[in-house]
Amino acid sequence: MIGKQTKGTSFGGCVSYVLKEEKSKLLEAVGVEGTPEQIAEQFELQSLLNDKVKNIVGHTSLNFSPEDSERLKHDDELMLQIAHDYMKLMGIENTQYIIARHIDREHPHCHIVYNRVDNDGRCVSDSYEYYRSNAICKGLKKKYGLTFGENK
Repeated sequence: MIGKQTKGTSFGGCVSYVLKEEKSKLLEAVGVEGTPEQIAEQFELQSLLNDKVKNIVGHTSLNFSPEDSERLKHDDELMLQIAHDYMKLMGIENTQYIIARHIDREHPHCHIVYNRVDNDGRCVSDSYEYYRSNAICKGLKKKYGLTFGENK
């Protein structure tokens, strides 16, 4: 399992990509609802609480090993639990988010899109996120008995 983070300045394209009907399944939406366009608009509205945050879009792709495919293929609850644990450990709390599973690749994966401006107008920190994410993914692989890649 690896977590790939990206940030951006507009929710429209990111939400549209993550919620493409033919390849995704929305597992959870917190603080937002409706069509992808409505969800993006709700994200954008909350971001107005703090105009100092330029990269308001947080997007993480959690990618699992193909060896874990059988275990995760039909277990949305397990994937959702892993995503929740990842978010909590990364400090992605008290904010709007969506979690969507994609079914367009051989390896199981899900996307987390969240507002970097939280419900109180504070910025969700991204400091050292690459290093924190790697350590968190390693711990979650161990906790859930997921496959570790060779030579890693």
